[in-house]
Amino acid sequence: MEEYAFSQGKRLRCGYTTGSCAAAAAKAATTLLLSGRRLSRVKLLTPKGIELSLEPIELTAGPGWASCGIVKDSGDDPDITDGLAVYAKVEKKKEAGIAVEGGPGVGRVTLPGLACPVGEAAINPVPRRMIREAAAEAAREAGYAGGLRIEISLPEGEELAKLTFNPRLGIVGGLSILGTGGIVEPMSDNALIQTLFLELDAQKAKGTRDLLAFFGNYGEDYARDILHLDLSRAVTCSNFVGELLDYAAYSDFRSLLLIGHSGKLVKLAQGVMNTHSKYADCRTESLALAALFAGAAKETVQKVWAANTTDEAVRILKDEGLLQPVMKEVGRRIHFYMQQRVHGKLKTGALLFSNVHGLLGLSGEAAELIELHKITKE
Repeated sequence: MEEYAFSQGKRLRCGYTTGSCAAAAAKAATTLLLSGRRLSRVKLLTPKGIELSLEPIELTAGPGWASCGIVKDSGDDPDITDGLAVYAKVEKKKEAGIAVEGGPGVGRVTLPGLACPVGEAAINPVPRRMIREAAAEAAREAGYAGGLRIEISLPEGEELAKLTFNPRLGIVGGLSILGTGGIVEPMSDNALIQTLFLELDAQKAKGTRDLLAFFGNYGEDYARDILHLDLSRAVTCSNFVGELLDYAAYSDFRSLLLIGHSGKLVKLAQGVMNTHSKYADCRTESLALAALFAGAAKETVQKVWAANTTDEAVRILKDEGLLQPVMKEVGRRIHFYMQQRVHGKLKTGALLFSNVHGLLGLSGEAAELIELHKITKE
């Protein structure tokens, strides 16, 4: 595709997600099944508002079914699924509606805490909706009002999944169909770090002394909608907490409040300063260790350790009445490592939250810094 992102004078080509591939394949296969037309290009409007024009491969049909593939292009993003073929097989069914199922190479969810229920194919909600909408559009164009069954498959998915965190997350047998925006934006680490430094420089240039920092949209939404904070002094650090703290100390900021989902922030309690899963994943281990120090029984510690997500671990801790002491210890350790990284040169605080459980804990000077960033009513 010919969409680009720009960073530090570099032009980085965007790609498209497995979800977009699955939706486009479903649209082309539905068209072939219902009208007999073999599309040379498939147009797909992504949730980001960018229209894709993708080339189908292996358009095949038989009695009551049709199949098509789309090859994924990750652009300049280093992605294990780049070049992967995503297939959709479409059949008519008697019942109304469009059913989306996972075939070979698509993982199946075996543990709670993910976007898909246990037992279902690991096709996330947004891609699942995209697939249905794309097939429904093709059905309308063909004048068909009956039901459809769509099977998404990834012939190389099972082998590639062994190189990912899917087995640990409880997704077995293949990869997940992902992508909330339909577009893969290039994730050059150096470009992202330099962009972060530019954001910090811009804040300093306008006289900011007290920083707000987020990993991404979840933290911003929580700070704006729940805490009612002023985001005019905010920067986005992605996974690069260490670089954020280093540059904030170097630039002589007075304070830094980091707000993020517990799945990211809890890693700081073990001194992990790059929160991307490819570098470290100590989320439930950190919570289990804190639970042990808080007096949890061996069985509880084992359950927390084996939890699929931090949200699931938090539920276990809540049920055992251990959440408060555990989060207090986690906050203490986060503060220790943040202060160690900035050498005590500025005040630091962190706020951990969950989309399921809400506010979980504060570290360091977080309470004071939250008040500092509150929107003032005139």
